[in-house]
Amino acid sequence: MVSERHLSQADSTQFVLFGAMGDLTWRLVGPALFNLHLDGQLPDDFRLVGVDREISTEVLSERLRDGIKRFSRNGAPDEKTWNAFAARLDSYAIDLSNAQSYQQLKQHLESIQKNTTARVFYLAIPPFLFGPVADGLAASDLHLDRDGVRIVVEKPLGDSLATFKAIDRTLSVHFEEKQIYRIDHFLGKETVQNILALRFANPIFEPVWNRRYIDHITITVAERIGVGHRAGYYEHAGALRDMVQNHLFQIMCLVAMEAPVAYDADDIRNKKLDVLRACRPIPTDNITAFAVRGQYNTGWIEGKHVSAYRQEPDIDPESNIETYAAVKLLVDNWRWQDVPFYLRTGKRMTENVSEISIRFRDVPHNAFPATTGLNTQPVRLVIQIQPREGMILKFMAKEPGSPLRLQPVDMRFCYADAFGKASPDAYETLIRDLILGDATLFMRSDQVEAAWQLLTPVLDAWAANPAPDFPNYTAGSWGPEAAERLIARDGRAWLTPSHF
Repeated sequence: MVSERHLSQADSTQFVLFGAMGDLTWRLVGPALFNLHLDGQLPDDFRLVGVDREISTEVLSERLRDGIKRFSRNGAPDEKTWNAFAARLDSYAIDLSNAQSYQQLKQHLESIQKNTTARVFYLAIPPFLFGPVADGLAASDLHLDRDGVRIVVEKPLGDSLATFKAIDRTLSVHFEEKQIYRIDHFLGKETVQNILALRFANPIFEPVWNRRYIDHITITVAERIGVGHRAGYYEHAGALRDMVQNHLFQIMCLVAMEAPVAYDADDIRNKKLDVLRACRPIPTDNITAFAVRGQYNTGWIEGKHVSAYRQEPDIDPESNIETYAAVKLLVDNWRWQDVPFYLRTGKRMTENVSEISIRFRDVPHNAFPATTGLNTQPVRLVIQIQPREGMILKFMAKEPGSPLRLQPVDMRFCYADAFGKASPDAYETLIRDLILGDATLFMRSDQVEAAWQLLTPVLDAWAANPAPDFPNYTAGSWGPEAAERLIARDGRAWLTPSHF
């Protein structure tokens, strides 16, 4: 990460937030900025300029305060604290599709803060507006400071390889790659960032982090919630686009990448790109052996009956959209040859959990009698991303007394217990980094393109062949039977997620 010395140099920063009255700002961006303000992580001369079609500084202040009260990890602010943050707020109302409006926006930005060191344009808006905003910023020369100006975009970054390239061309025609920050909030989570520290700062792990000692790796991101208020988006996207193409692929890259020469944004992103390029293409004539899909039916979660996906508001009663996806990937390089990576995600699952499970190979020769129970539980390292952040090393130990019996035991590390404080939210980490100009935790264009290329055969096959068995898993379960068959073909099984 960038040092504190660099933070003090960004002594005049404008954070221009397009879509300032929207849901993303209300739930995530606003609370993250307020928490950074509380922690003294914003530059002294920092201005948040909310931009929307209809907006005023008073209305923006009320909207942000409500979101902070509901979603900030620090809770509702007191009057003095809020007034200090509100003093940093400003607003400007424009029609984002009107190119002439951006010259007036430029004049407004220059009038409230001169000689800015950094100017962030955060696009918390639908992708179809990326183009008009980028064109407008360029037409008013707001993009020209190649070192100080950054433009930030949220997913969805297209819904296919072709649409991603179209969005990327829209941005890159005016902005250099180093100015474009593509957010994946999973990369801001402390445990995800800690993967590199675990691997490359501890000599006990890296020597066994390869095909000689690891049998397979599973990555699970499960949610109890259904589609909720995202029906319009989800009915077009589905689980594969929404979660696998970005979040799960990025986690896999951190687990599988080679050691960087230095903790440098480009070097780390190069190593992650190497992983995606080494992934074996999914064969178009055998998609079912590498990818399966599911859609939740009615069921029970936490004592409450929940509806099937097709019964949710604004969902097509004949929808073919998957709410569950599992993918098997093989990385063809020296470190990982023939070690499968199994990725799964779904909605209306048994519980909310995100974790990485590194399953080590069994001992080559069992010197213990069968009655000792050596293989009652596989030895594995579990990296927990949520709900609690930490790691569990599961291994075998002898029970006290005799006769000889082996029992699986856990060695645990929990962030909250070890450091005695809550981890910052992912958006806090990412927003702080983009203010500083540190792109380490952001996706580069070639990474996103490589991810789309990998999944295109699956997306095409699923679009051409509607699922004959939807809905095929009960809400409150761990997914469809097809996912069990996917991993069982290799003589393996999904293991129940671990708990602190």
